[in-house]
Amino acid sequence: MVAENELKYLKRCVELAREALEAGDAPFGSVLVNSKGEVLKEDRNRTVTGKDATLHPEFTIAIWAQQNLSPEERAAATVYTSGEHCPLCSSAHAWVGLDRIVYVSSTEQLVKWRKDLGTPAGPVAPLAINQVAPGLKVEGPIEGLHQEVFELHKKKQELAVAKSG
Repeated sequence: MVAENELKYLKRCVELAREALEAGDAPFGSVLVNSKGEVLKEDRNRTVTGKDATLHPEFTIAIWAQQNLSPEERAAATVYTSGEHCPLCSSAHAWVGLDRIVYVSSTEQLVKWRKDLGTPAGPVAPLAINQVAPGLKVEGPIEGLHQEVFELHKKKQELAVAKSG
């Protein structure tokens, strides 16, 4: 169950997703928080601006966690994110020993939004986190915030259509 004091991290994820969109990337953002509630690392999608298709914030956080935290610290940390991890990020998260994930919007929602908005599907199967890493603790979507994430994806599609037209 997501506690009231965790909403600030989820709202920050949405802010980071907005920053990503404004920079020209897909709207995704994530925050890594330790067991004491301290933000250790945050990032936004940089797949376009970073010129690397793997620069998903969940993936870069997993790499950072492996390089900077002990196995015990990783297991006790939580990753908050604007959107449920893709298979790449779910795998990285599990392999480095992170555990709990709280996401604002789900893969199922994203698939529906993309269909409704006419956005092309991504290059990998849209699997839920636990389909890729069944042992992870996962919570989401978060009612009330997922609409904000939808609006960012809608704006991304509108910008793409305007750019192509």
